[in-house]
Amino acid sequence: MKMIQLGRTLISTELFERRFVCDLQACKGECCVQGDSGAPLEEEELAVLEAIYPHVRPFMRPEGILAVEQQGLYVKDADGDWTTPLVDGAECAFVVFDENRIALCAIEMAWRAGKIDFPKPVSCHLYPVRLTAYTDFMAVNVHRWDICSPACALGEKLNVPLYRFLKEPLVRKFGSEWYAGLEDVAREWQRRKR
Repeated sequence: MKMIQLGRTLISTELFERRFVCDLQACKGECCVQGDSGAPLEEEELAVLEAIYPHVRPFMRPEGILAVEQQGLYVKDADGDWTTPLVDGAECAFVVFDENRIALCAIEMAWRAGKIDFPKPVSCHLYPVRLTAYTDFMAVNVHRWDICSPACALGEKLNVPLYRFLKEPLVRKFGSEWYAGLEDVAREWQRRKR
């Protein structure tokens, strides 16, 4: 996949090519349940989790609370990266299931209830975009996973490019000026493709 530079970021053109809109009714939030480790956490999010946990805990399931009590609010995965703990090696400790067995986030529920000012870990907010930090730049790539097929189908149907679907978390991570630059890059990329 081709990469385009924007400031100190290298962006996969897949952000412009891929159509994507999360379809929780179809996928049931499987990205919060499947995988080898929990949600990736940025170093500065560790202290945030510690500060907000008392407000998030009332929204959690007993299994998630137990996982946190046994493992801590964050753990190092096999790659040495910080992640959220898992319940019995499966779903994230912060997962809550609704009556339709759709995975929801206790952190996001506390945020929506006005209890905290942190919506959820940025890696969750950005998914399926994954960030990789290097010495001189940050790579902005798209993670491909078959459980996101319904989101790709809905995105195609609605004709929503991935970077537009992820506007809020991209602005949260990189700022509105960066996102405006991303829109310019996307327009130029589309113009050259014609």
